[in-house]
Amino acid sequence: MLNIDWRKWFDRMQPQTLQIAAMLLYLNGFFALISVIDTTDYLGYLRNRFSIGVVVGLIVVALHALSGLLMANDLKLGYKFAIIAAFSPFALRFWAYTDLENVSGIGSSFYRKLSGGSTISLVFEIALCALILHPQSRSHQKIWYR
Repeated sequence: MLNIDWRKWFDRMQPQTLQIAAMLLYLNGFFALISVIDTTDYLGYLRNRFSIGVVVGLIVVALHALSGLLMANDLKLGYKFAIIAAFSPFALRFWAYTDLENVSGIGSSFYRKLSGGSTISLVFEIALCALILHPQSRSHQKIWYR
């Protein structure tokens, strides 16, 4: 059984890599929620194009928030969810832009498929992946997470 303190959303005793990763997970989760609601971004496109799109979008939002919460409560499941949440924008954007390319016939570059055209968002997403996979984060979760 998981012991989760629902009031603990941040752990100051963790290494800086995990602290910053938790903040970025919450921030990226918020922007993912906006992307689900907005139809001009990749999650909004998936929501409109596919019947499971809204479910996929809400799962992504939940993964971001839940992984931050579970990591703050020192649970390995939160770390695993964080890895999935960190890499989900790349996979989902690639899916959305490839589908859009097939439907419209207009080609997209590989960079556009991975970044969505936003370099600033890409920097934050790469930073989150790097922080989650950093050796200090990995060793901390192996030793201290239950």
